[in-house]
Amino acid sequence: MIPGLLQTRAYARALIDNRIPPLDEETVEERVAARMERQEILTERRPPVGLSFVLYEAVLRSPLVDEEQLERLLEASRLRNVALQVLPFGQAFSDALMGPMVLVEGQDHERVAFMEGAFASGLSADAGVVSRVTERLSMIRTRALDPDESARFIKRMVNQP
Repeated sequence: MIPGLLQTRAYARALIDNRIPPLDEETVEERVAARMERQEILTERRPPVGLSFVLYEAVLRSPLVDEEQLERLLEASRLRNVALQVLPFGQAFSDALMGPMVLVEGQDHERVAFMEGAFASGLSADAGVVSRVTERLSMIRTRALDPDESARFIKRMVNQP
């Protein structure tokens, strides 16, 4: 999935509304609104928060990803505090496809790792877990296109008939 901080309202709604069992309309709207509000961290925080994202090509080719969503990714990639990379099909490896991972470093330089799965998610400050997630993310970044190449890749997708 495209990370919540980079989602358009339509993409977020499609994901949140596509649950089994389904959520009631009020809950869907509350969650979409909260997700959109969290996106302020991209531009409103002073000093800006540095953010880095790596998206697997399959995510960009999902039927849920339309031109508006691709344009939103390009817009975010132009921000000085955002690095966006695409991991092409040909560069993927099994560790890169094990599910979403987030590595967060606080102002005190302590790191925590968040891993997400279909039925369970976990947040860990354990040094061993953080080290393994850091290593996996580093390897993924080395195989992904650099930010400029990634922007060109996404632009080509927008311009396809």
